[in-house]
Amino acid sequence: MKIWVDADACPVVIREILFRAAERRQVELTMVANRALQLPRSPWIKMRTVSAGFDVADNEIVRLCEPGDLVITSDIPLAAEVIEKGGHALNPRGELYSTNTIRQRLNMRDFMDTMRASGVHTGGQAAFSQTERREFANHLDRLLARHAPRPEQSL
Repeated sequence: MKIWVDADACPVVIREILFRAAERRQVELTMVANRALQLPRSPWIKMRTVSAGFDVADNEIVRLCEPGDLVITSDIPLAAEVIEKGGHALNPRGELYSTNTIRQRLNMRDFMDTMRASGVHTGGQAAFSQTERREFANHLDRLLARHAPRPEQSL
């Protein structure tokens, strides 16, 4: 299992959780963004910079992700493509997308887009909470425990 992060909109606190998890589990983590980000020195953590543009980072993640990989994103269409490819998708707010929930989320996203296009003010997301951070960390730990190889134990 590799971890791919749609990093342009990923909160810093979630990045830090991911960095610690990649080190602890010795899992390859790649941040994909249209600008370079500050990363800790680690053989497990990489940066992939893509050109600016609509869905460029998303398309690169879909191209590189393989079945069983984990993608961290709040982008619903990207999550749908990852699930269709056999990967896992986890929202930075702690929601694990599944084949059962992604269709509903896509429909809600399209409905909200239609509402905004017709002039209805729909508001934004609530502030990032401690509960959401904990949910994210818990889902990440469970996924890594189930799907990532165990790091070699030093003697």
